[in-house]
Formats: sequence, C-alpha cells, structure tokens
Amino acid sequence: MSVVAGSGGGSSTHLAQRLWVATPVVALVALVATWGRDIGVVVVVVVAVLLAGAVLAAVHHAEVVAHRVGEPFGSLVLAVSVTVIEVSLIVALMLSGGDKAATLARDTVFAAVMITVGGIVGLSLLLGARRDTFARFNAEGSGGALATVAALAVLCLVLPSVTLGEPGPEFTPGQLAFAAVASLALYAAFVVTQTVQHRDFFLPVDRQGRPLDEDEHAEPPGNRQAALSLVMLLLSLVAVVGLAKVESPAIEEGVVAAGLPVSFVGVVIALLVLLPESLAAANAARRGRVQVSLNLAFGSAIASIGLTIPTLAVASIWIPTPLHLGLGPTQVVLLAITLFVAVLTVVPGRATRLHGVVHLTLFAAFLFLSMSP
Repeated sequence: MSVVAGSGGGSSTHLAQRLWVATPVVALVALVATWGRDIGVVVVVVVAVLLAGAVLAAVHHAEVVAHRVGEPFGSLVLAVSVTVIEVSLIVALMLSGGDKAATLARDTVFAAVMITVGGIVGLSLLLGARRDTFARFNAEGSGGALATVAALAVLCLVLPSVTLGEPGPEFTPGQLAFAAVASLALYAAFVVTQTVQHRDFFLPVDRQGRPLDEDEHAEPPGNRQAALSLVMLLLSLVAVVGLAKVESPAIEEGVVAAGLPVSFVGVVIALLVLLPESLAAANAARRGRVQVSLNLAFGSAIASIGLTIPTLAVASIWIPTPLHLGLGPTQVVLLAITLFVAVLTVVPGRATRLHGVVHLTLFAAFLFLSMSP
C-alpha cells in the first residue's frame, strides 16, 4: 500500500503526502485554464503529465482508504476507483469521437480484461512464486471471481457479435438493457460474496492454505487521514474526467501518427488507468500475498465490465455515437484461451512460475495483435 510507516523517512513521507494532495488541485486549475480552448503541443504535454498525475493521485488516495477499511474491502475500493476513471475516459472520448469511437468502449473493456487476467495475474504469479516456489491463493474465492469475469465477458463482449437483432456487433436497445441489468446483478452478487457471505475466501492464505486475516502492512491511517484521502480521491476523479476531455484529440492523433489502428486508443486508456493497479498487485505478490493481487486483478475486470456497460447503456440515450460491443474473431480467440488458461491456473489453489509466464505470453500476444491486427 501507499501508506508506509517509518521514523527515518519522516520528512520525505510528509513531502510525498503534500505532493499527493497538491497534484489534484493543480490538475483542477489546469482543467479550468484549458477547458473549451484549442491548446498547443507544449500545453498538450503538460496536460498529459497532469492527467497521469491525477490518475496516480486517485489510486494513491484509494489505497489509503483501502488500507483503512482492510481486505477484501480495500481491493474493492481500488477496483471501483479505477473503473470510474476508465468510464470517464471512455465517455469523454466518445463525446468527441463521433462514429469512429463506436468500438472504443469494447476495445477499452476488452483491453482491461486482457491486462488484468493476462498481465496482472501473470506478473503476480511470477513474483509470488519467486520466494516460495508456489504462489498460493484461495481457489474458492479466485474461482468465483474468475467465473464472474467469464460470464460478464461472454454476455457483454461476445454475444453482440452473434445476435440477430441489429446488423453488426451491436445490441438492440432491449438486449443492451438486459445486458446492463444482468451485469449489475452479477457485480452486486460478487460484491456481497466478497465482503459479506464468504469474506474469508478472499483473504491471503499461508502455506497450508489457511486464511490470514491480519494484514502485514504498516499501521492503518487514522480517520482524519482517510477522510482527507476520500475527498482528494473525488477531486482527482473530477480532474481526470475533465483533463481526459481536453486531451482526447491529442490521444487519437498520437495513435494515428504512430501508424497504429484507431482501436489501440482503447488499449492506451486501459493501460493508463490500470498501471497503478498493476504496481499495487506486484507489490502484494512480492510480499507473498498473491490473493490480494488476484483480488485486484479479477475485481478490476469485474468492475470494468459490470459497471462500464450499464453506465454506457444509460449514456447511450444522449450520446449519438453507436455502441459496438461485439468482439472480432481474433479477440474472441484470445479471450477464450486466456479464460481457459486462467481456469487451469486457479483450480489447484497454487501456481508455479510457468503459469505466470503462460499468462504473460498471452498478454504479449494481445498487445502485439492490437498493434498489428
């Protein structure tokens, strides 16, 4: 977590805390200064730096709040915060993108699934197996989370390509409404299972597979610090939404200038918002708490689909851009093999470095085929 206790680095810790508070404020000032204006290259770079800073600040403050409430609530806070950022970026780009942004939501959500189930899970298993030969986790909790990811992915990303109500990879309004309600229901069921009914399934486990209820991190922050972080988290999210809208033309132009497909914009968005989440998962895996890493990975994938699709279903009422959610054949194959491998990984409740390498290889294939379809 971002909250670290220690007497030797007291001054640097206070400086870092002030920086995390100042960053969202500076980002909001930049938002007011640039909103609705044509900006040059230098300002684009500055806004990009502040946007990245606002994203990092949002996740940092989410981590502080998460550390205060503990596992598995902490992973839930992080996942929802990241998803709010993701949805904000998608809506901002769709508002300015017109018909060419029709597949943006699909590309971003699919990228989030591949990054989490392929990249974050693979990296976590690789790091978790370094110190103990095996990366150990609770198969019941991780299996339930993975099943939810698979159901959401097929329902929202695969079925639109095979339904007959609309030409192309698009739901009819009725089908989209059903997918939105079903997504919310699955997400709610997962949250209740994770935090109420079977909370112990999502706690880190020892070498014998027994849940570890005690967190090995530093002392949790006090109520005042947690409340401040909650306020700064909200301000950071506002800054991300606004600066994403300001920066959206530059993101699209940069992807096209690099000779990459327009669909790669969705991958850029997902990589941006999930980078801090990836670092948090890697840090947890290094400490042998692979279950926390899997909570972050699968929780982010579930929130990415379960909250993004309903939000976009409502937003589609006033956004004129069509919503093409169905995956292409190559993407369906990648999704299928990634989910199949993930099932084989999760079922035993422990994994070796080989499992991590397999997941990372599939993630690399996704990145390569996204750049060169």
